[in-house]
Amino acid sequence: MTHVDRQLSLITGAEADRPDTIGPAGTGDACEVGMTFGVQGKRAGDLPAEVTSFVGRGVELASVERLLNQARMVTLTGPGGVGKTRIALRTAAALREPPQRRYQDGVFLVELSGLKDAELLPRAVCVALGITDQTVRPPLDFLTDYLADRSILLLLDTCEHLVDACAMLADLLLRDAPGVSILATSRQPLDVPGEHTLVIPPLPVEPEQADGGGAVALFAQRAAAVLPGFRLTEANRGDVLALCRRLDGIPLAIELATVRLRAIPLEQLAARLEDRFRLLTGGRRTALPRHQTLRTTIGWSHELCTPEERLLWARLSVFAGSFDLAAVEQVCAGGELDPDEVVEHLIGLVDKSVVLRVDEPSEGTRYRLLDTIREYGGEWLAQTGEEPGVRARHLDHYRAAVGRFRARFLTNDQVPLFRGLLLEIENLRAAIDFCVEHHSRDPDEALALTTELWEFWVCSGLLAEGRYWLDRALARQPEATAARSLALSWAANLSLFRGDHDTALHGLNEALAIAEALDDDRLRTHAHHFLAQSAGWRGDHDAVDLHMRQVFSHIALGGDPTAEALMVLHLGLSRLLAGKFASAITAFDHQLAALADVPGERWLRGYLLVGRALSLYNLDSPDHPDGGGDPADCAATAREALSAKAELGEPTGIAYALEVLAWLAVRAERPDRAAWLLGAAGVCWKRSGQPLSGVREMRGVHEAAEQAARDALGEDRFERRHRLGAEADLDLVVGSALSDTDLLLPAPREEPPQTGADTLTRREREVAELVARGLSNRQVAELLVISKRTADAHVEHILAKLGASSRTEIAAVVARSQPTA
Repeated sequence: MTHVDRQLSLITGAEADRPDTIGPAGTGDACEVGMTFGVQGKRAGDLPAEVTSFVGRGVELASVERLLNQARMVTLTGPGGVGKTRIALRTAAALREPPQRRYQDGVFLVELSGLKDAELLPRAVCVALGITDQTVRPPLDFLTDYLADRSILLLLDTCEHLVDACAMLADLLLRDAPGVSILATSRQPLDVPGEHTLVIPPLPVEPEQADGGGAVALFAQRAAAVLPGFRLTEANRGDVLALCRRLDGIPLAIELATVRLRAIPLEQLAARLEDRFRLLTGGRRTALPRHQTLRTTIGWSHELCTPEERLLWARLSVFAGSFDLAAVEQVCAGGELDPDEVVEHLIGLVDKSVVLRVDEPSEGTRYRLLDTIREYGGEWLAQTGEEPGVRARHLDHYRAAVGRFRARFLTNDQVPLFRGLLLEIENLRAAIDFCVEHHSRDPDEALALTTELWEFWVCSGLLAEGRYWLDRALARQPEATAARSLALSWAANLSLFRGDHDTALHGLNEALAIAEALDDDRLRTHAHHFLAQSAGWRGDHDAVDLHMRQVFSHIALGGDPTAEALMVLHLGLSRLLAGKFASAITAFDHQLAALADVPGERWLRGYLLVGRALSLYNLDSPDHPDGGGDPADCAATAREALSAKAELGEPTGIAYALEVLAWLAVRAERPDRAAWLLGAAGVCWKRSGQPLSGVREMRGVHEAAEQAARDALGEDRFERRHRLGAEADLDLVVGSALSDTDLLLPAPREEPPQTGADTLTRREREVAELVARGLSNRQVAELLVISKRTADAHVEHILAKLGASSRTEIAAVVARSQPTA
């Protein structure tokens, strides 16, 4: 008997038929998940560590920092390989650390080189920020709402292939998120109002000296790394100067040239390179354009590779972002590339600086191509005629990885497999896009792949992106096939997580109609299952029972353990929403027992525990007629749920567990702890976009607990505690909550009440002082390099904070706040 079978009694038994009333609390979107990074490990959007020394660029670094002090949008432009990204990263790293730290909510890198679809740009930014769009709002709206009151620097790297999309995003954020600054790198300006551009020149090449911060210094450092003992001398300075001058001081060109010193002496290297450029310019000394200089240098490096290395270079161009050795062996071997020799050729490309090695403690060794080198390889691959076949192998490799994760989803391998797949998100996008648009004439194949990704989308919290890819695949298959019915059901499930019931119902009705037309019990099971889920979250508990009876009459899951486990989870949630808390606990306990032998499974276990904790909390409520809840059991269950969700790094699951622990703290008369935990939970809700999954009854419980804590602490002390929780490091919050100790709880700072200008932020004080000097909103906007709309919003906020009704009153408050002589 399966675990689903054992739940039949909960549907058909006397308890299920008893007309219990809806309790004071429930949970709707309890399966919703969140962040794209775990509490442990490297966070998405973190700045990468520097793997080689940084040479020179003092003038450029100072200029970038000066521009960021003057404006909120700075774009570094210049040809490929000139060092735009390196300068941007070095600037961003300096601005995130004391004493220069200016962005209180962080500095985040958004790498765009592997992103080809402009529609995914807002979601890529959300991934970098560690937030998940689980709402039905347009992604741009969700993003701007999240950033509206935050102080953040976004580094948008490599914008040139998405110029229009990046420009629209930047313009919107500059207008609607006054605390956000943007540092972009692009081969062309974005042409956004308020944008300041800085052209990054090549490194200077000075004939008179060794140029401690220029091209010669870079060559000397990189040559010493390639050829131990190399140093700049009077004897070799002329060749080094000639070579750097011939390469126009372009850092990437110099890096590619120096690696040839392993095989070619310096004087021959300089001579051969000069001969090559003379050939390209017809024997004249005329300089090539700098983009052609780099391309020529890359082409020369290409010719100096062995035939096998050139072929591997071309095949590697299908990867988006970074990749590992296993992927290289699976995707790139074959034909003229012997599988046993791929590693040797990869090492050769690493030695020649064509392929970069990326070592991260939590990720192991990975590799990547710089954008200009990938572009060159891609053009070469297209010329060989191999591109479709290599991309098909790329698709097969990542489809197999998705299959392994899905097959092992409810096992001890869940977390490591998920983290491994999350590293490959750029390659997953490339593979899905190829599958949907180019690979197969059978549209059901694309539907199968996008459906199989359901576990990944919910674990990563990328529900909107999952729905996006499913919709693209569904658009290619209008026929009433089994694959379409299954895809419609799972797509509806993602819509339900996001609160989009209308879209979900429309899809489920079509899925059920296809199931009936095909007389397929398996398809009926899925459609009725998610129709029951939808009914439960709408509060239609009679419909829940109706659809679940249909599920059990047509049960045919075809060996899908995830679907079976979800049915039990949703069954428990429907009991919880109906106020049948004891019945809900029974359902949750049955499935938890089934997971007893797989302690490494964290996603399903976490939500089963969340549901159990919520049920126990409500059962112990004075408003519940039966009573019988156990506060200690409830707290232990909530902490176990928190541990599971923290390991995956899901803000929604973490927030649910923190909420229950905060409510319990109120009941235990620990209001300081409750306020602190509520503040931390609020940050997690903000990241996922659906506070308490939008369930009205749940919001009522939250508001009652919050008000009780406010009454116990007083407004000022509550707000200080709440703010401390919101500002606390998530690891510290989780550690304190799991240990049930206040030792990690910071002592509240007794701050004097703020009045007048003290209540204003730094930017608002700047605006207020300009208003006091008689400037109009438009003049304020021009002086501060912000939009007039932003200036208008600042003035409105200032009036509200000061309780003022006119600009004259603002001037009076500013005058009173000035120090006296």
